[in-house]
Amino acid sequence: MSVLELWQPRTLTGKLVKDGRIKSLDDIFRLNLPIKEPEIVDYFLPDLKHEVVNINIVQRQTDAGEVSQFQVLVVVGNEDGYVGIGVGKARQVSMAIEKAIKKAKLNITPVRRGCGSWHCSCTEPHSVPFKVEGKAGSVHIRLIPAPKGVGLVAGDAAKVVLKLAGIRDVWTQTFGDTRTTINFVKATFEALKRTYLFKI
Repeated sequence: MSVLELWQPRTLTGKLVKDGRIKSLDDIFRLNLPIKEPEIVDYFLPDLKHEVVNINIVQRQTDAGEVSQFQVLVVVGNEDGYVGIGVGKARQVSMAIEKAIKKAKLNITPVRRGCGSWHCSCTEPHSVPFKVEGKAGSVHIRLIPAPKGVGLVAGDAAKVVLKLAGIRDVWTQTFGDTRTTINFVKATFEALKRTYLFKI
């Protein structure tokens, strides 16, 4: 038996999904229901991909002294309009990655794609539909619609988020300390979230 067949939902959203009363992730976001179980995302997006973007060693002070842990930043996406990010901490890298993937699934968000560039008159969803901005810490990023063939004109960390979201062409402008990978990724994620907030 697969993990999804053994899954016993603990939340209302999970029960509605398992009973077949919710047909897609789009329905969940349209009804504004919370996703509190990673299995919900696995149920609708079995082909979800993930990529580890950053691994740090962090230290925590306890009564027994300093404890070192690995902090892992992971991006998940189906390369077709859904993306999520998550940070996990554990003493072993594999456990930290596992935690980060779970958190990224709970953070998943739909991304509205389109062709908002006046250089390109196609109707394919290959770029962002309009200019959007995101901010995290000192990092500020602006995503600008680009015509077909431009590719992802962005820093390496932002490229991972954009690629897993299904964006193939975009120009970016960044401000602040983009060497802070976690904030750079979070800012890009926040900008993509805003594509869904605006009503067209």
